[in-house]
Amino acid sequence: MPERPTFRACLLAALLAACATACTRGDAPPRADSAAAPRASTGASTGASTGASTELAYVTNEGSGEISVIDVATDSVVATIAVGTRPRGVRVTPDGRLVYVALSGSPRCPPTMPDEECEKLAADKSKDGIAEIDAATRRILRVLPGGSDPETFDLTPDGTRLFVSNEDVGLASIVDVRSGQVAQSVKVGTEPEGVRLAPDARTFHVTSESDHAVTAIDASTGAVRGRVSVGRRPRDIAFRPDGQYYVSNEMGGTVSLVDAAAHRVAATITLPEGARPMGLAVTPDGAHLFVSTGRGGTVVAVDTRTNAIVGTVEVGTRPWGIALTRDARKLYAANGPSHDVSVVDVADPAAMRVVKTLPVGQLAWGVAVGRAPD
Repeated sequence: MPERPTFRACLLAALLAACATACTRGDAPPRADSAAAPRASTGASTGASTGASTELAYVTNEGSGEISVIDVATDSVVATIAVGTRPRGVRVTPDGRLVYVALSGSPRCPPTMPDEECEKLAADKSKDGIAEIDAATRRILRVLPGGSDPETFDLTPDGTRLFVSNEDVGLASIVDVRSGQVAQSVKVGTEPEGVRLAPDARTFHVTSESDHAVTAIDASTGAVRGRVSVGRRPRDIAFRPDGQYYVSNEMGGTVSLVDAAAHRVAATITLPEGARPMGLAVTPDGAHLFVSTGRGGTVVAVDTRTNAIVGTVEVGTRPWGIALTRDARKLYAANGPSHDVSVVDVADPAAMRVVKTLPVGQLAWGVAVGRAPD
């Protein structure tokens, strides 16, 4: 017959259980503009420590309201962070200490739903914002205002300002990170989406899906510096080291190369039939451009000297966001409907291959690769 536990042992076990619950239950993060407005059920993290990892990939899962953290050294998911509603755009500060994620309370409409029907659905604007996450503790520090329906954004190298696309109101918001306030809003066009800061940090550029254009904005003053018409339904932007940039045109099946100084299209790259270009990534040396093709189900490699397609690899279902490791030897592709991430060996762009497929949360959307926190 097993020994019956003593009263003292039972009391000790109860105290330890209560302590464990209290120590692991965290309060919801405060909004930067309202200390009394906590966001429930966010900031919780699961997973082991990354140990000696030097680089991490952060994947936003739009459907499940989480971020999956991938150790680049082992290509394994090491943590999942609950962040809030519809996480999409994601960026990491250069030092790897902070991760920012765009959250939106606007409804997610099926691709088959007409725009006029989607616009009738109710939006919860209290859930809009930019979550600021401590990469070491994986806790949300605060939620910054990011304007209405923030989707994607970029940040200055010093991490003091964010440039955010506000899709449902046709604006771009400039957010002062120190004060936690929107410093300025700029009219950019209908359905703004992709946002990218130029390499010299003097201008940021925003795509407008319905206007088929890109607007260049002075990063210091918010003044519009130029506008260029590109292909149909532009999505993402990626800069080359020389200051020119690429734009993915989803419905046109093309990628535009834009002369940023002259605000004109310098070249157009036509992708294979069925491609719906979405995410873009350029190697640090500017030699190759990688394009996710959405419904095409592939990632395409382009030689930037000739604009010729030199490689194609099949990934998951409808790849969207993509990101390269710092050495440009691996690429991570977020595959929304298949709820996974393809790890692609791109050391030789002409012989790309998927080396691993990682299940993540629901509707993987964006990817950012950055330094692991010290």
